[in-house]
Amino acid sequence: MTAADRAEGEAEQTGAAPTRPFSAFEWMIAGRYLRSRRREAFISVIAGFSFVGIMLGVATLIIVMSVMNGFRTELLGKILGINGHMLVQPIDMPLTDYDPVSKRIEGVPEVVAAIPFIEGQAFVSGPAGGFGGLVRGVYESDLRRMPLVANNIRAGTLDDFDSGQGIAIGSRMAEQLGITLGDSITVLSPRGSVTPMGITPRRKAYPVTAIFEIGMSEYDATFLFLPLPEAQAYFNMDNRATGIEVYVTDPDRVGVMTQAIEDAADRPAFVTDWRQRNVTFFSALEVERNVMFIILFLIVLVAALNIISGLIMLVKDKGRDIAILRTMGATRGAVMRIFLITGASIGCVGTLAGFILGLIVCLNIESIRQFVSWLTRTELFSPELYFLSRLPAEIDSGETITVLVMALVLSLLATLYPAWRAARLDPVEALRYE
Repeated sequence: MTAADRAEGEAEQTGAAPTRPFSAFEWMIAGRYLRSRRREAFISVIAGFSFVGIMLGVATLIIVMSVMNGFRTELLGKILGINGHMLVQPIDMPLTDYDPVSKRIEGVPEVVAAIPFIEGQAFVSGPAGGFGGLVRGVYESDLRRMPLVANNIRAGTLDDFDSGQGIAIGSRMAEQLGITLGDSITVLSPRGSVTPMGITPRRKAYPVTAIFEIGMSEYDATFLFLPLPEAQAYFNMDNRATGIEVYVTDPDRVGVMTQAIEDAADRPAFVTDWRQRNVTFFSALEVERNVMFIILFLIVLVAALNIISGLIMLVKDKGRDIAILRTMGATRGAVMRIFLITGASIGCVGTLAGFILGLIVCLNIESIRQFVSWLTRTELFSPELYFLSRLPAEIDSGETITVLVMALVLSLLATLYPAWRAARLDPVEALRYE
């Protein structure tokens, strides 16, 4: 029988009853250990660093994952808002029956719109210079069914778009070409008229009747929209279309809808979806997101290791106090719970503080970016590099709960070994040289 067992036996013989698990007595002792005293200042500093580490780790994880989610959602919305969820292209024969095919595809359940279009590359020029652009011809009714364009007209209108010979361009293109509403831009295409001397480039000036701003710099600087009949005439594609863009209610279900779209087309056609066309881009985003999670997880892990070192030092410093508590009747379980409460309190409060900090930053991420840009006089999150004109953040409740649970579990696990060592302390050995 050890000295600790003899002490517990003597306490039982004197009628001392063991305290209830997690009683007020245990919380009181744990609270006293958490409060700083001059003799324990170094231990309190370690506990403070552990708290700050967990808070910053949790906050950083929530912020970074939210920004990555916002990136994916914004880019997915912009890309699919222009290019559609599925693309139907002709095989073996030109797509001359695009109108009836579009109507049949729109009859498929979960299909929102089927938009025939003409697409071609061209060189566009204005007073301030010129560069390459992507000309897309669509009906006015179909252009209005693309809310990313129709709801973001910054100047002009889409009224009478089909009947006129005007063109709709992005805001960054208008800025780079140095033109405003009503000015004309020149569109030059290598696919021109066939002459005895060969194919001559086609050059034509169009008045700007609408300027849109999607919010994705690459699209605002590249896309031009012409009426479908005018685009057919310009690219020598009379009564033909390049393809049909299909929009569905749930972009994640395009895989199971491919066969239904092919059956509805009722002609040789090649159907691809947004995942196949953008697989490299979104795979890179997913890899970056997972790597960032692993890297930032290490911050929380380091903070949890600080809890272990701080509690071990606290156990060594409080050896005499633990021995006195044991001789007064405190059980090993009570001592272990006291140090569990001490360490877990740091982790729980740090996790809660990190959650609040991360939530505040995510809800004000764009204002913070603008303030830091103003303070440092630099442009953070340049639209030319990151494609988007604003810094997005989308908090996912499932991911946030996972981060919080992970931090709490790590904090709890970090307290087990120091608390076990405190419970195993022999009171006789601790008081031998006192």
